[in-house]
Amino acid sequence: MRIGEKPEIARLPLFREMAESQRDIVLAGSYLQVFPPQLTLFEAGQSADFLHVLVDGLVELFVGGNGRDTTMRIVEPVSSFILAAALTDMPYLMSARTLASSRILLIPASQLRRAIGKDSALMQAAMHELALWSRDLVRALTDMKVRQSAERLGNYLLEYSSRSGNREKFELRGEKRLLASLLGMTPENLSRAFGTLKNHGVALDGAQVTIENLERLRLFARPDPVPSDPR
Repeated sequence: MRIGEKPEIARLPLFREMAESQRDIVLAGSYLQVFPPQLTLFEAGQSADFLHVLVDGLVELFVGGNGRDTTMRIVEPVSSFILAAALTDMPYLMSARTLASSRILLIPASQLRRAIGKDSALMQAAMHELALWSRDLVRALTDMKVRQSAERLGNYLLEYSSRSGNREKFELRGEKRLLASLLGMTPENLSRAFGTLKNHGVALDGAQVTIENLERLRLFARPDPVPSDPR
């Protein structure tokens, strides 16, 4: 890693509270690289040699089966993935590929594990990230079990709006087929779900979503009573 890149990386949530000496050791063996779109970063079953931290861009985590891929998560900056595999020295359970040109920090997992054993601030930051991932998983499972497809889409749009500063207009990142896969739908079902949401305060123009009636959408989508976790 170039010297000029270190201050930017030191500000990332995972590293900003740890001792500077330990941070320098971790970053000395790390690589900050730009990857082109649609590049597979790793595949399920491979050894977790690196922790990946998305600094800029967009990444899809997915699993394959029966001849097709299913999107598990769309990673937006700034976020690490997949921390659990890197910390346990176990194989990846998901594959990852870039959806756009992406700047990614690759941290050798062995160096990360050694640093966690020596730096309590890094350990606490890692525990915090793992806890948030666990809570996200519970939310995703709850969403699949208690909501119909149009309700899941409506709830997703409400959360996306919240993460974007409660904007009423925003543009979806990634292709619609990825959103359909993430929400457990076919592209045709996603199209029908957007059609249903027209009657509940949502307008769609290409990739741009406009929430025209927030209260009507909330009544229909039944958002979680516990707000999304702050990042």
